[in-house]
Amino acid sequence: MEERFVPLAEVRDILKRIQKERGELTYEQRIALKHAEAFAKLPLEKVRDLMKELSENIEKLEERHVCKIADLLPTHEDDLKTIFAKERIALSEDEMKKILEIVSKYLE
Repeated sequence: MEERFVPLAEVRDILKRIQKERGELTYEQRIALKHAEAFAKLPLEKVRDLMKELSENIEKLEERHVCKIADLLPTHEDDLKTIFAKERIALSEDEMKKILEIVSKYLE
């Protein structure tokens, strides 16, 4: 079984598909779906486009960073600094501005 990072929008879509197929979700799946519906702010297609653009434009970002940015959709440099506070990656001012610029395009 393959492990990978997925954004909340994808979790939401996976759980909705499972619910439709099976008719019922487990308790944990219902809680996860409720959380994903509350906090996934963009449709999955937009999230995938955002993640692709981030990955292509900011080489330092790993898959987990891209997912976290796509989930949280930071709008200020302080938001980005919080996301990367415990990471060993140091983003330059230009990289942070580029990330925020890319994210802002998808919030319109």
